[in-house]
Amino acid sequence: MVQIGYTMMTEQAGPRDLVEHVVGAERAGFDFSVTSDHYFPWLESQGHSPYAWSVLGAAAQATDRIPLMTYVTCPTTRYTPAVVAQKAATVQLLSQGRFRLGLGSGENLNEHVAGAGWPAAHVRLERLEEAVEIVRALFTGENVNHHGTHFDVVNAKLWDLPAPPPPIGVAVSGDRSCELAGHLADVLIATEPRRELVTAFEAHGGTGKPKVGQLPICYDTDRDAAITRAHDQFSWFGGGWPVNSELPGPAAFAQATRFVRPEDVAGSIPCGDDVQAVVEAVRPFVDAGFTEVALVQIGGDHQEPYLEWAEQKLLPALREL
Repeated sequence: MVQIGYTMMTEQAGPRDLVEHVVGAERAGFDFSVTSDHYFPWLESQGHSPYAWSVLGAAAQATDRIPLMTYVTCPTTRYTPAVVAQKAATVQLLSQGRFRLGLGSGENLNEHVAGAGWPAAHVRLERLEEAVEIVRALFTGENVNHHGTHFDVVNAKLWDLPAPPPPIGVAVSGDRSCELAGHLADVLIATEPRRELVTAFEAHGGTGKPKVGQLPICYDTDRDAAITRAHDQFSWFGGGWPVNSELPGPAAFAQATRFVRPEDVAGSIPCGDDVQAVVEAVRPFVDAGFTEVALVQIGGDHQEPYLEWAEQKLLPALREL
């Protein structure tokens, strides 16, 4: 049975609201939760971007059962690998073993603030691979000295180390990232229900490991209102990773999606209160071999009715998958 998750979307709600939302998701019966880790929202209409790691610490204290996960953190530019390892270990301790560290190669949208420029995709993957190796080394509890192609770590050690350390997930979009994830990660992370990603991950050592996908939806009893909101806040979603990872800010995303129509968004994102439409949107992930799917409810001020609907109607239907 596929596990269904809740997404704390830091781009569309403030920190206190995000914590209240994940508490509600735990109460509603979601199997796990994930959180984005951004410095900017994709579009100005989303209106938020608090520090995800502070939110995770608060969420760890406010909840009792629901697992937490970054979806995803870039450990190469805005953060360094040694600092990411320390943050992840701390959240794992605060949550009493409920945290998974999701990592990815990053987006220009968030990483440009470090002022280090934005390298080519193959360089970003090289940096991600080296960063994951550093994080894993620090999770052993040993002193780490690393002098690599992209990073130097001098006499680093985690003094508050959970046992076990958090599992590491790696976001994938193609063959090279699947190869990296297969041999370095405990979890596959993706945003598209592509069977070839699962196959490539398993071919490089990922057989039997969890595979987590993500799906945006826009619940509202008024379908037209849901479509309007999804178009306003998620018109960027169809751009695809090769494009979205390169754009430098909300203005660029607005420009890139200026010709996206409401009907285009409605054709790719389930909008309204049709439970079966969401079930059919989740099904391709299940058919592709994903074991978990995190749902994104679009609209930070539309979480409470969504959680009530999810508890009463949506989750029972999805459990039948």
